[in-house]
Amino acid sequence: MNTTRKTILIADDDIDYLEQLKFHVENFGFKAITVGSEEECEEAIRSEKPDLAIFDLMMNNDDSGFILSYKMKKQHPEVPILIITSAASVTGINFESENQTERSWIKADRYLAKGIRPDQLHREINKLLKI
Repeated sequence: MNTTRKTILIADDDIDYLEQLKFHVENFGFKAITVGSEEECEEAIRSEKPDLAIFDLMMNNDDSGFILSYKMKKQHPEVPILIITSAASVTGINFESENQTERSWIKADRYLAKGIRPDQLHREINKLLKI
């Protein structure tokens, strides 16, 4: 499958991490749209229809990633969402739940800890895009 037509929206307020993700996503052959705040991402959700979204959990607010996931699924329910966060290591909270009832209020499809290796990121993107 030709991945150059696939677009990934990436939102993270850590500009260095945002640039790293963009670099890797583009090296995987995808087009990257990057935004550095919750507000910029909300505008991108209204104006773009990406094939996949990657959101940081804690940006302007502690729950920015959850808010953005909800808004993305409301606008584009078929777009898979990957939340990449360091919150689990900081708070000890595990957001990955196999129980659909527990996950029903969280609209992201997958959660990964920041510091993920590029090969792992590539595999997760491919799984979510079913490539």
